[in-house]
Amino acid sequence: MIGFTSCDSSQVFDEYKTIPDSWHKDNIVSFNVIPPDTTKHYNLFVNIRNTYDFKYSNLFLIVEINFPNGKVIKDTLEYVMAKPNGEFLGSGFSDIKENKLFYKEGFIFEESGDYKINIQHAMRKNGSVIGIENLEGITDVGFRIEKIQN
Repeated sequence: MIGFTSCDSSQVFDEYKTIPDSWHKDNIVSFNVIPPDTTKHYNLFVNIRNTYDFKYSNLFLIVEINFPNGKVIKDTLEYVMAKPNGEFLGSGFSDIKENKLFYKEGFIFEESGDYKINIQHAMRKNGSVIGIENLEGITDVGFRIEKIQN
């Protein structure tokens, strides 16, 4: 699923980390978040910027939320990054496409304190058990939290 917004009034947190050269399978991209309200619902997104060097139609990610008390939620996710004809999804007119990928809808940060979000790729070639060591074509990984508009 891909969503786009033109207004940032709902933004609570939006940060990117640059991936130099290629994204190594052991390189975990981390974000530290202090949510403003433990009673409100939020939509969570993973943002990905990719170039035409990304050679796949799907992207597999492992996303982990570490709560202040030590609880961990870990998800393995698959996102469609290209149409069947190979044209990349996302926004942007240059050779970099930006994708805003839904992660969790209506999420409540139940605890006060610091949360840590970890994102790493889990890409494999078809039929291979061994993961792709260095994933090319991903330039930036981001995490975004939005207030749910009523």
